[in-house]
Amino acid sequence: MAVSAFDLFSVGIGPSSSHTVGPMRAALMFTEGLRDAGLLDRVARVRAQLFGSLGATGHGHGSDKAVLLGLEGERPEDVDTAAVPERVAAIRARGELALLGAHRIAFTEDDDLVLHRRRALPLHPNGMTFAAFDAAGAPLAERTYYSVGGGFVLDEDAAGGPVISADTTPVPYPFRSGADLLEHCRAHDLTIAQVMLANELVWRTEEQVRAGLLDIWRVMRECIEAGCERDGVLPGGLKVPRRAKALHAKLLAEDGTDDPLYVMDWVTLYALAVNEENASGGRVVTAPTNGAAGIIPAVLTYYTRFVSVATLDGVVDFLLTAAAIGVVLKETGSISGAEVGCQGEVGSACAMAAAGLTAVLGGTVAQVENAAEIGLEHHLGLTCDPVGGLVQIPCIERNAVGSTKAINASRMALRGDGTHVVHLDKVIKTMRQTGADMHTKYKETARGGLALNVIEC
Repeated sequence: MAVSAFDLFSVGIGPSSSHTVGPMRAALMFTEGLRDAGLLDRVARVRAQLFGSLGATGHGHGSDKAVLLGLEGERPEDVDTAAVPERVAAIRARGELALLGAHRIAFTEDDDLVLHRRRALPLHPNGMTFAAFDAAGAPLAERTYYSVGGGFVLDEDAAGGPVISADTTPVPYPFRSGADLLEHCRAHDLTIAQVMLANELVWRTEEQVRAGLLDIWRVMRECIEAGCERDGVLPGGLKVPRRAKALHAKLLAEDGTDDPLYVMDWVTLYALAVNEENASGGRVVTAPTNGAAGIIPAVLTYYTRFVSVATLDGVVDFLLTAAAIGVVLKETGSISGAEVGCQGEVGSACAMAAAGLTAVLGGTVAQVENAAEIGLEHHLGLTCDPVGGLVQIPCIERNAVGSTKAINASRMALRGDGTHVVHLDKVIKTMRQTGADMHTKYKETARGGLALNVIEC
């Protein structure tokens, strides 16, 4: 399939791309399917069931709320995040859903929205089924979907064969692996950003690509700004305090003259701000997931604020380069914490950010690939163990650390000549193998690792 930069960078709602954005999209797909089949007016009841990681941590990740909003016709990219709590409370209070905002049906949460904590579907840990019934209880339609990371939704069709809902348009420079990508660059004397842009042009004009990426950058900046303005505690019961606002005030009060790592504290701030917004269900950009949404904005803000040669053209090239690495990770590895652990989320985002930064700092194609490899290699084996099933501990701090790692990886690559023993494709293969070997309890179930030990304490 052809993956666009705008698939990897999409505006959504926190706290999770796989557990919030994906289920909302799946619920909307199901309801729109009922409408398109002429069945919507006959529906008297809809039953949604969430399995695997979705069932285990769905409440903490807002999956239940996302399903309700998706059935009512909401989209992750434009749902009013501030109105979500009131909307969901109203649905529960009146015991009624308005499918696509119009067709009203009865809704009983205990029966109609079931989260199976220890049952899984065969194809992916993030599975869900939707079924519609008429007034007599006869089934009208049933569909199975999988949320495979980054908000991507896989639809199991009526014949039982899985197909990913994505564009199959031919592109001039198709690639799945890092080797494919580098070969296009070498054969045609192109940068990674130029290869990615050429592929994007099958869907949009160059002006539209540039405007779209700069709009993504605008949402990232607004997310950082919002995170720096809010204090209090994050929702969910852990009473995790927001830290970005206080840190922002401290950094503004200092000039950093005597602190050689002052700039890195700003990078930490940017990541904390984004992920605190994500944890509170705010507007974020999946990059490539919500759980790792702070890394690319933090590193990109570092570039625009602290690198003297930064330009808007550089922002576009950064995002195109990062997206190209994201395509390779998506196609040959995984960006799903429920599938391979947090190495697939924070590790992937770190690799993408390191590549983007290296490109805009003048790195060669080989140095860009080297930076991505370093960023991912040093997240191998990282588990996904959210305490309480919430995208807060250790997720928020992991983004801050992943951001500084990305900058370090870029600097290491730029200090070399691009020659290295271990290449990106080998690290991605290792990530998949490690994820396959990793016990299920360490893959976004909140039943192992830090999630278990913090609760025990």
